[in-house]
Amino acid sequence: MARMMKVAIVDDEEDMRQSVSQWLALSGFDTETYACAEDALKVIGADWPGVVISDIRMPGMDGMAFLKRLMGIDSGLPVIMITGHGDVPMAVEAMRLGAMDFMEKPFNPDRMTELAKRATQMRRMTLDSRALRRDLAEGSQVMGKLIGTSAPMERLREDILDLSQADGHVLIDGETGTGKTLVAHALHATGPRAGKKFVVVSCAAYTEDVLAARLFGPVEDGLPLVEEARGGTLVLEDVEALSSALQARLLQFISDQGTPAETRIIAICNAHGEGRTLEDALRPDLFFRLAALKITLPPLRARGEDILTLFNRLSEQFAEEYGCDAPEVTAQEAAQLLQAPWPGNVRQLINVAERAVLQSRRGTGSIASLLMAENEDAGPAMTTEGKPLKEYVESFEKMLIDNTMRRHKGSISAVMEELCLPRRTLNEKMAKYGLQRQDYI
Repeated sequence: MARMMKVAIVDDEEDMRQSVSQWLALSGFDTETYACAEDALKVIGADWPGVVISDIRMPGMDGMAFLKRLMGIDSGLPVIMITGHGDVPMAVEAMRLGAMDFMEKPFNPDRMTELAKRATQMRRMTLDSRALRRDLAEGSQVMGKLIGTSAPMERLREDILDLSQADGHVLIDGETGTGKTLVAHALHATGPRAGKKFVVVSCAAYTEDVLAARLFGPVEDGLPLVEEARGGTLVLEDVEALSSALQARLLQFISDQGTPAETRIIAICNAHGEGRTLEDALRPDLFFRLAALKITLPPLRARGEDILTLFNRLSEQFAEEYGCDAPEVTAQEAAQLLQAPWPGNVRQLINVAERAVLQSRRGTGSIASLLMAENEDAGPAMTTEGKPLKEYVESFEKMLIDNTMRRHKGSISAVMEELCLPRRTLNEKMAKYGLQRQDYI
């Protein structure tokens, strides 16, 4: 649905303001009138949804000064100047300063309508383009949080970009702590609903009655969530916790929307590994609606060297937060990080990274002791998937070069000196591991 454009009419003569406003209102425009530029500037800001028609000669702030202020606020704002006889050179100067066009008094009403139509079309295109850029930027930022270069993560990013453009509802499955809500956000931010409402609710956090009211109403303040999310995305975490009655109401809501759905539903299943499936927990007709499209997130233990990359990024963030240096990871600790089972996945890795930074700040403990404490109740301390020694060595080598490049802010000479590597060898290893100097400057 196209946004409604306004036309601000700024003129110190009341008869002129009313005449222009009435004519444009009859032509279908939403008009606002102001007796001086100062009053209009209290309302008009960047991304203001409309255009301006202003007299060029006014007491106080004249049209030229007003135009300069408007261009400083938003250079993409269309401004049409009204000039008197003999003011054409001034109008030409106004166009040089950024005015879209000008009209001479007495003006032709049809020309005024045509100019207003062109101006509002231009403004709509400008604002839509800005909104799209913001949405794409947000999508890029969210996708940027999906750190990792492993094959499973590359496939995940491709799946997100593919499914974000589809109309169907999505089921996200995976072990606890793998980042399912982040993936839901990425699906929303990179798709056509970006910029619309993104509403998240945990179906396991409320009693049945409270959840029913939050989802479908009535609510004391605001709107029920199905209405708040209308036109955007509704994320149902722990969807397996829905009661039979709420499943029936959700199914009815989905059916009433028709195809394509106005509101996209992303269902997040957290029953993975509990001996049951979502298909067991939901009625079949609802399950097949929600699982029209599906993404299964990879567990952390299957992501190889992403574990070291994530640990480095997280420890750097926590070190900055706590005002200390990030702990240095030895080769043995790198191997232990790669071999740990990570039952809590990325969420568990975040905890380990924070505790490693706190230990390092106090000068106590080690990453190895943290891993032992984390996994003593989680079964074997090592994963059952064996890997060649070469893979562990390469992962550690990449981590070491990456850390050193970050610490020296991309200074090749400093990295060569610290790691005792000749330039050619360092260049070859950086190329091998996909590391680029400009990423550290």
